[in-house]
Amino acid sequence: MQMSINTTFPQVMGQLSGLKGQLADKVLARAVNRTIDLAKTAMNREIRSTFNVKAAYVRDRLYVRKATHKAGRVAIEAELTASGRYRGRRSANVIAFGARQVGKGVSVLIKRGSKRKVIRGAFIGNKGRTVFHRVGRARLPIKPVQTIDIPQMFNTRKVNAAVVRVIHQRFPEVFRREAAFAIERFNRGGA
Repeated sequence: MQMSINTTFPQVMGQLSGLKGQLADKVLARAVNRTIDLAKTAMNREIRSTFNVKAAYVRDRLYVRKATHKAGRVAIEAELTASGRYRGRRSANVIAFGARQVGKGVSVLIKRGSKRKVIRGAFIGNKGRTVFHRVGRARLPIKPVQTIDIPQMFNTRKVNAAVVRVIHQRFPEVFRREAAFAIERFNRGGA
């Protein structure tokens, strides 16, 4: 579950050639990391505008591996994935989607702008953390009621397009700011 954006950003490449080797690598790594943070915020906002989940729920499930620059070695590749510490999960319990116990089961709202759906015979258990339904007529076994999670939301065209747009719009400006800051600091003797 990754997003890959390949571009040369021509205006950035021109500014990059004006910086010295290690300084250019540091500036580029910092600009990429700042841009990825902006993309993470945009992704969170876009997911919440489409799906009925809380910001903290989305934030916990988005993972950023930062670009690095250490001792002359630079890895200018940041990764924004929809996993975080919940890596490997493909589905979420419907409790995250505003689940409410009602007379005939549990009512949930997955997508904003649609109607609430009632899952007949379902109930909220596990101290309010999980929605279950019975498998068969007996009391046990029970199964959790699952639906899409952040990785599937992350892959929708609307969310991807919004994140790519933010990266393309913001990266040149972020790079310019980081380069100006690094040059000013270098000129003061700070490196």
